[in-house]
Order: sequence, then structure tokens, then C-alpha cells
Amino acid sequence: MTEIDVDITSEMKSSYIDYAMSVIVGRALPDVRDGLKPVHRRILYAMYEQGMTHDQPYKKSARVVGDVMGKYHPHGDAAIYETMVRMAQDFSMRYPLIDGQGNFGSIDGDPAAAMRYTEVRLSEIAGEMLTDIEKDTVDFVPNYDDSLKEPTVLPSKLPNLLVNGSSGIAVGMATNVPPHNLSEVAGGITRLIDDPDSTLEDLMEELPGPDFPTGGYILGSSGIEAAYATGRGIIKLRAKSVIERGDRPKIVVTELPYQVNKAKVVETIADLIKADRVDGISDLRDESDREGIRLVVELRSGVNPEVVINQLHRQTQLETSYSIINVVLVDGQPATLPLRDILKQYVSHRAEVIERRTSYDLDRAEKRAHILAGLLIALGKIDEVIKLIRAAESPSEARAALTEAFGLSEEQTKAILDMRLQRLTALEQGKIRSEEMDLEVAIARFREILADPREILNIIKQELAELVGKYGDGRRTQIIEAEEEIELEDLIQEEEVAVTITSDGYIKRQPLSAYRQQRRGGMGVMGADTKSEDFVTDLFIATTHEYILFFTDMGKAHWLRVFDVPSFGRTARGKSIVNLLSLEADEKITEAIPVKSFDSEGFIVMATSLGQVVKTPIRAYSNPRKGGIKAVNLRGDRLVAARLTGGDQDLILATAGGKAIRFSEGDVRPSNRGSMGVRGITLEGDDEVISMDVVRPGASLLTVTRQGYGKRTELSEYSPHRRGGKGMKNIDSRKGDVVASRTVSEEDELMITTKDGVMIRIPASDIRIQGRATQGVRIMRLKAGDEVAAVARIN
Repeated sequence: MTEIDVDITSEMKSSYIDYAMSVIVGRALPDVRDGLKPVHRRILYAMYEQGMTHDQPYKKSARVVGDVMGKYHPHGDAAIYETMVRMAQDFSMRYPLIDGQGNFGSIDGDPAAAMRYTEVRLSEIAGEMLTDIEKDTVDFVPNYDDSLKEPTVLPSKLPNLLVNGSSGIAVGMATNVPPHNLSEVAGGITRLIDDPDSTLEDLMEELPGPDFPTGGYILGSSGIEAAYATGRGIIKLRAKSVIERGDRPKIVVTELPYQVNKAKVVETIADLIKADRVDGISDLRDESDREGIRLVVELRSGVNPEVVINQLHRQTQLETSYSIINVVLVDGQPATLPLRDILKQYVSHRAEVIERRTSYDLDRAEKRAHILAGLLIALGKIDEVIKLIRAAESPSEARAALTEAFGLSEEQTKAILDMRLQRLTALEQGKIRSEEMDLEVAIARFREILADPREILNIIKQELAELVGKYGDGRRTQIIEAEEEIELEDLIQEEEVAVTITSDGYIKRQPLSAYRQQRRGGMGVMGADTKSEDFVTDLFIATTHEYILFFTDMGKAHWLRVFDVPSFGRTARGKSIVNLLSLEADEKITEAIPVKSFDSEGFIVMATSLGQVVKTPIRAYSNPRKGGIKAVNLRGDRLVAARLTGGDQDLILATAGGKAIRFSEGDVRPSNRGSMGVRGITLEGDDEVISMDVVRPGASLLTVTRQGYGKRTELSEYSPHRRGGKGMKNIDSRKGDVVASRTVSEEDELMITTKDGVMIRIPASDIRIQGRATQGVRIMRLKAGDEVAAVARIN
């Protein structure tokens, strides 16, 4: 045995570096291309090899673990099974890659059943990770004992790194990539392909932030922006909770921050109660079931739920921090990547996969076309071919004779000799010619793709659109304003602004100077770059220091300071209102009123679609709550309008069918918030109330239809009646249903918006005064398919 003298320091450095790189590359960090670590990749590939696709029966987990360990991953079976379990948990993976049957653990931290009891197969979306792997799209390398081949990366049509995220601790570094929404990731990639110079702000319009499988809230966007810009950032996550009021109010937690153990949260709250560190809690229950999470914190009478929620956020994991660390392998080397680089790496990988797949298909198609060309030559001279074959003493002699006689290749002569007699029929010959023509088209297409990189990029976008259509879903995690990001009033200049709200719940403010005055009949300027299915539903004028009272179709009231509404350019859609208000699922804003002060003697008068009218003092709305307050009691009805009044004015209700009624506000007695109100108009048939306004001295009633026609009518033509009547004719409805009625003065201006986001600002005096029964004049020229969506009065 030969002894070698080595320096212990040098040897330790060298050996440790080798070990560290082995852990970094071979275990802990995901590849930027498919977002997988080796063990994940080996599990998916082994299951694919076994035919365990989503449309096949489940197989025992132990079978998969044994196969992976024996063929590709010579490590502990427990580590392999734990990895497989996580890939099947819908609270760990945004889009689970394994479809598990049996006990795969819970959000309470319960472990999965032993591998001999559970069964697995690939999920359908996991199949997108392996699509085309048999077409030489990725490189293969020998496995650990050089007996098999395994892929170095998966084709990964799914942008898995971002949609499912990844976490791991290596030597001297760690990774923590959060999961995202597939539809938003696809939108970001498509935006980058269409505009390679897209800024981070552009990309975040499509991809606003992580989307965790457990839902909850992300507080603020500053941490997201830092992570997307540099590859590192810290975000705050908060549980989603609602307050159920009654004799004893309850705080009900329905969604938890990502990777938070529900059982430990319950235990922590119980410990806080015992230690008297949280006051006001009378009971704590976990009512979670198959339908979802439901942690109930019952409070004593008179306790303020908001105070208790804030205490729980500070002292439990109902609010926690999540560190984003985008450390991934790029060409086998660890790197920290910002969002833009991650997207570019995915596009580059998919472009290579599509190019290799197309080359593979082209080669196969050309070889097949070559064979078919030989068969067609033989079929055209079949008698000569048969004569040569019969005269030959052996197959090799026959091949040589055919090659010499017809100039065929070895592959063509072999195909001719292997051809069955049934292919000599006219039908079979037609199939061969048809296949040859199809191949010619396919070959031309493959060559077109390979010759033009833009075609490859178009295919990437097309495949992403197909993924979104098949697997895309809505965002689960809402991004809300962090408390420290709210601006102070004394830092905001007081100015008049236009506030717009769209049907999809986007809100923005912008200076009135952004719109120039036009005459009646103008085409307007683009006021909001909305989606085709989104349109502007409300527009009003306020100052930045005022409040906005929001009334929803569910009869609730929310409020917001005007300066808290984000300011955007004229063509921007704005910001989702769910990030500013705590709305319930499917709750939509139907009216918004600027209010200078809640100490005034005024009233809020509300109207419902079924003709009910409710009148409440403005002071009743001075104490807002996070989830809104009940304004009106609705029973199968919806709120359509709300107005700020002085208490002694006349009101006009207008219906979609062209009826209107005028009555005194004094006929409606004031009531508390949450009352059902009284009948304002009696409706006929399926008619419904669409608007309500206050009669102003010297004003006329503007009525506008969806087709852009309208008129002003003297208010004297609407004689006052008692509330509850059937009303009188307001407009000839042949030019479409009525969309709005507003009282306007000669000095007023109007802001009219369409569902496509076109706005026009005109003087009210430009609109002719006509009688009640007329159809009006054209106010705005509309493009095909467009219609008026909202009308606002500018005083």
C-alpha cells in the first residue's frame, strides 16, 4: 500500500467543494428550465415509463418508490416517498403533479400513510411536463450504474418553476420560489414574447404576484416588486378572515398563509387565551371539513372584533413573512434570477424543445415520404416489379434487381419487398397517395417552422394559451394594500379628479384636465383600456380629500378616501377594487358617492331594482368596518342607485322600459341602516328601476339610451305624484332601453362612457330639450357592437 502525503487544509477544501456542488446540483436546487430537482424529475419520468398516466389505473406508491430508487435515484426510500407525497398535496402544490389516492397528509401537519397503503398516478397537468420527450427534445445521460438513460431536463410545456414554485436548502445557499397562477404566468410570458423590451411594470400588469394554493392575502406589493426586480424579496402573508355578527360576534378564518400548520395556529391561539395575552375570546373551534378551512374564534358581547383580529395577526401565524429567493440552476450553475430572466429562460428552453421536436418530426416525415415514393414507383410498374422478384433466386438478388431497374434506395426496395399483397388494391393505392400529399404539407410546415424563429415563438404562445384554456383558474391569493403603504392626507394636494369603476371591478382616479371639452356628436377619447368583456360602469367627480361611499348590489356600504384610489393614465384600466375594499365573493359595486363629511344633516336615499326606496341619515355611515356595513335589507332584490340628499327634495325614479315617477323625499320616512324601505314605484311586467336622481331647481331631466340617443325634458312635465304609483312615460324606447336618467342644468357638463371604454365630455346645453314621449337625438356616435354604459354629471 502506497502512502501519499497531502496537505489536510487543501484536501478538506477540495473535498468540501466537491460535496457542496454535488448537493447544489444534484439535490437541492431546481433547474430553471423545468423547475424540478433531480428527485422530482426522476419520479415523473419513472411513472411515465411505467405508463402511469392520468387516464390509467392507480398503482401502489411503493412500486413507484422502488422503481425510482432502483433505476435512477440511489438514495433513501423515505426521501423519495416524501417528495412524492408533497407533489400530490393540493395545499403544497398550486397545480399538483401527482394524483394520489389515500391519505397524503393534511394541512394540520398529519403525515401521509405508509407507501404500501397509498396509490398514485400522474396528474393530467403532469403529462404536459413530459409531452414530446420521446421525440429527442431533451438530452439523456446514463443513470448511476450506466445501465439506463435518464433525461437531464423535461420538455416542460408547463412553466413549472413559477406555477408550482420550489424550495430547498443547499450548502451555503437556499431557494424559495413561490407558486403563481398559470393564467398570469402565461400572460407574462406572452407579453415578453410580444414585446421583448417589456419593463417590470409591464410584466407585473400580467403577473401581479405569487398565488398560493391556500389563498389568503399578500400585504402590499413592494416585496413582490423587489423580488421580481432582483430575485430576492420578503412579502407578508395574512390569513383571510370574516366577521360574523350576532349576539356574540365571531371571527371566522377561512384561508391560511402558505405553509402554515392549522393545528399549530389553533394551539397558539389557545396558549394566548390561557396566558391572557388576547382579551375577549370566549370560545375557539376548528370546524374545518372537506369543504374547506373554518377556524371559529367566538368573542364575548361588546368586544370589538377588529381589535382581536389585529392582536391575532401580531401574535400568531395568521400573519407571517415569506422570503422569496429565486436561486436556480442555469446551465448547471446556481444563479439568482429576477422575474424577467426566469421568463426568458423558459422561452429559450421551449424554443429549443420545439426546434428539436420539429427536426425530429421532419426527419421522420422525410423518411416516410421517401418510402412512399418508392412504393408509388413500384405500384406504377407493378407487373415489372413482380416479374423481377419472381425471377430472382434470393431476396438480396431481388433487392439488387429492383435497385438497378428503378433507381431505388435500399430502404425503398426493402419496403417494396415487405409490402403485403392487399396494398395492391385501388383503395390501398389511394391511401398511399393521400398519405404522400399529407406528408408534403407537413414537411413544408416543419421547414417553415425551422426557418423562422418567430414561428417557434408563436407556437410557444399557442401552447400556453391551450394550457390556460385547459388548466387555468382564478387567483386564490388576493394582493391588498399594506397599512404602511397608505398615504397621509396632508401629503396629498386637494384637486378635482374623475374616478372610474369598471364591471370587472377596476378603479382609478385621474385629473379632470385629462379630458378636453368636445361638442355633441364627437367620437370622444379613449378613457380606459378595458378588456373586451370589461366596461366602465360608473364615473363621478370628487376632490382628493373627500370620502367615497361605495354601495354594493348586496346592500352593503364601504368607504374609502379618494386619495387612496390609485392614480393612473387616461388609457389604463386602474387597480382591482378588491385590493382596496374587503368585498365578499361576487359582491359588486353598484353606486359610489363622494362625501365631504359624515357630520352633516343630510341623508342617503337608496333605490332597488324592484322599486323599493330606503332613506337613512348620513351619520349612520360614519363608522366604517373592514368588511363593510349593511345599508339596506334586500330579499331577492338588488341595489341600483343611491343619492346624497338634503331631506326635503323631490326624487325621480326611472325604469329601463321608459317610465319615470317623481315624488317628494318627505314621503319616505328616515329609517335605520338595514331596513327594507318603502315602495317608490309599482313596476309592470319585467320592467326594473335603473336609476334615481334628485330634482334640482332650474334643471332638466337627461335621459340616455344604450344606443347613444338622449334628450333633456323640462322637469315641469313630470308632475309630482305620491310614491308607489306606476309613473308616466319618460322616453320613446325604440332607440334602446334606458341606461341612465340624470337631472342636469344648462351650466353642467356630462361625461358619457361606453362599454368599450370610450369617453366623451360635452356640455349639457348641447342636448336638445324635448317632450317626455320623444325618442331624443343622437348624443354620441357608437362603433359597431359598442353601447353606452354610464353617464356622469360634472357640476
